[in-house]
Amino acid sequence: MSVLTRDEAQSRAKLLDVHRYTIELDLTTGDETFGSTTVIRFTARSAGDTFVELRPMALHSVTLDGEPLDPDTLDDNRLPLPGLTAGDHELRVRADMCYSTTGEGMHRFTDPTDGEIYLYTQLFMNDVQRVFAAFDQPDLKAVFELTVKAPETWTVLANGITEHLGDGRWQAAPTPLVSTYLVAVAAGPWHSVRTEHQGLPFGLHCRRSLAPHLDADADELLEITKQCYDRYHEKFEEPYPFDSYDQAFVPEFNAGAMENPGLVTFRDEFVYRSAVTDTERQTRAMVIAHEMAHMWFGDLVTLQWWDDIWLNESFAEYMGYQTLTEATRYTDTWTDFGVVRKAWGYDADQRPSTHPVAPENVDDTASALLNFDGISYAKGASALRQLVTWLGEKDFLAGINTHFARHKFANATLADFIDSLAAHTDRDVHAWADAWLRTTGVDTLTPTLTGSNGDHTLTVDHHGSRPHRVAVGLYDLDLADEGSLTLRERIEVDIPQHTPQPLGKRPALLLLNDGDLTYTKVRFDPASFETVRTSLSGLPDPLTRAVVWNALRDAVRDGDLAPTAYLEAARAHLPKETDLALVEGVLAFASRQVADRYVTPEQRPAAVATLSALCRDLIRRTEDGDHPGLRLIAVRHFIEGAAHPDTIAAWLADGTVPGGPELDPDLRWRVLARLAVLGATDDSAIAAELERDPSATGREGAARCRAALPDADAKERAWTAMFSTDSLSNYLFTATAQGFWQPEQADLVAAYVPRFYEDAVAVAARRGPAIADAAGRFAFPAHAVDPDTLRLGEHCLTHADPTPALRRKLIDQLDDLSRALRVRKP
Repeated sequence: MSVLTRDEAQSRAKLLDVHRYTIELDLTTGDETFGSTTVIRFTARSAGDTFVELRPMALHSVTLDGEPLDPDTLDDNRLPLPGLTAGDHELRVRADMCYSTTGEGMHRFTDPTDGEIYLYTQLFMNDVQRVFAAFDQPDLKAVFELTVKAPETWTVLANGITEHLGDGRWQAAPTPLVSTYLVAVAAGPWHSVRTEHQGLPFGLHCRRSLAPHLDADADELLEITKQCYDRYHEKFEEPYPFDSYDQAFVPEFNAGAMENPGLVTFRDEFVYRSAVTDTERQTRAMVIAHEMAHMWFGDLVTLQWWDDIWLNESFAEYMGYQTLTEATRYTDTWTDFGVVRKAWGYDADQRPSTHPVAPENVDDTASALLNFDGISYAKGASALRQLVTWLGEKDFLAGINTHFARHKFANATLADFIDSLAAHTDRDVHAWADAWLRTTGVDTLTPTLTGSNGDHTLTVDHHGSRPHRVAVGLYDLDLADEGSLTLRERIEVDIPQHTPQPLGKRPALLLLNDGDLTYTKVRFDPASFETVRTSLSGLPDPLTRAVVWNALRDAVRDGDLAPTAYLEAARAHLPKETDLALVEGVLAFASRQVADRYVTPEQRPAAVATLSALCRDLIRRTEDGDHPGLRLIAVRHFIEGAAHPDTIAAWLADGTVPGGPELDPDLRWRVLARLAVLGATDDSAIAAELERDPSATGREGAARCRAALPDADAKERAWTAMFSTDSLSNYLFTATAQGFWQPEQADLVAAYVPRFYEDAVAVAARRGPAIADAAGRFAFPAHAVDPDTLRLGEHCLTHADPTPALRRKLIDQLDDLSRALRVRKP
């Protein structure tokens, strides 16, 4: 497919003013394709040539101002429109388009529970052309009028309020001016929960088979939605700009959610079928807040070109966490951000594929798609959080509101955003933007304490180029409570320093970036590290503990702290931890990175045993039932690391963990997957479990289990399904890949390591970016930490010409592999 370049988009935007799309979709024409008729009304500002994009299965007819154009002139995804005269024009395109099973374009899903069919669009970046003809770039906004023909029993949702006209025909209210990639349709026999808030229709929608689970959480979901809506109206002067607010939980969705105006689509794993922790509920609430922030920043005001996608995502990420903290019961969200999201950003920013938060070299849509990573989300949000600390929230929000007023229902650039902020402060926001948004990499701050007795000073060594305003936490041992630390004082320090900072008496622990208000790696002075080793769990604030755990994580990844030392810290302090995000984050890093990649194969059994003992301690500690979330995390990780099948097989047979929890579908599939890895189950048991749980999630669980069986035939079947048949949906591909590679089965799957590179390149070229991403992310042999794997990967990058999406994933995976090899060196 031809990708759109920035130069082409700029030329087309100068030539055209697009007014209105009238779109008719017929979803009753069969299982493979749907009918798509598009009328585009636009003005050419001068005479010239241009093109419109579409990717049809069959292009039936094209007329321009009533005159037919030759459909055979379609070249790949571009239909030429030569010789346009200055003035108004009408383009009419009639085509048949293909349904997707990869979450791109018009995705089609059959629910295995009841056989019902559901359709939804995901048109981000350049996938609108899979559904209807369009001038597919974000700065050609238009009004969209949509009519959909669907089976009579279905409901059709869209950006605007929809009306059933009879005979399966639905009409959506015209949108205000929006970008092509934000158009949305969701059709099927939805189960819906509807209400009104502040005079606006609100709706929740999911598959019928998930109805009891949505109903159970509907009050919570709507409460969060209303709280965020009200809080944004306190922050933003522009009112919510669309006629309704629907949230549809859709199957096999590639992202967490998509900010379609008036119809936000979420992955339907957020409709919980099984027990979850409060942190997982908080994550769902954060996604709700994040997507609602996009209604203003992204939908009302939209980027002009894809180089500014970071601004959409960073703003929504920051606002999501901050608004959740201010308006809902989730008042400690920044701890989860620090443990999970920030680590994502730090990792991405240290790879060869790093890029500035605001990149300047996004020359085409293929390049832009690669920038959806921890830098655009987590690092950008961290930068904005530091900006708010530096500017003050009042001036920051004043600038935001100026930005909305200046550019509503239009497009804007980073320069426009900075100008809006600069209008409300005397600080040099442009210099701040250059330092924070146009640079790459992670700064590192290292403290040095000098002095004696009660007269110490702090000097911070700054490796990097960005200015920081950080809090320095001074902690003393609590003499009345052994192992506990008390905060003596927090001092604000500007980096780079001009003079050493007086401290007074030397603290037991000095912590840079206490409160986690900036984006940087931090180190400890030797005395403070000894305090961390003995008293980390005695720190009073979870966000402080998150900063410490992140520092330890960074030190392991940088080769400055032995992986076994991290495991020792986890073993010593995690049994006393109460914050769920911290427990989950530390256990995830300890098991999936330290035990599976950073220690040698010879050391791995001891590492796994350490983590199993830790989980047993947590399970014993929570027997009183007062900490169900903590117990659930411990049970999950115990299952994941079980070295012997007896205990978890007994849990499965009894249907419960002694003392709880009962094994719900999620836990049953987790146990069965681990038993499959250990060779303690078989195809018949997997089939029986699938009969017990015939849902979409059950089908994915069965695929994961079958791929995990330590059997040569099972491995070959799984490999063929992923790389040869092209029949797996995006989710089934991912589930199969997740089961395939297991550290315990390294010898069994060794021959597949070289096969991966050739087969991944081929499947990415055939099936597109979504499957390329899944192949690079989940089907990569991450367990194979050895120089041969690295050499094969580098040869693939040099000689095999992988697609851009796969190339980016391979670059990242191979850098992580190189890092693991360095960490393993004594």
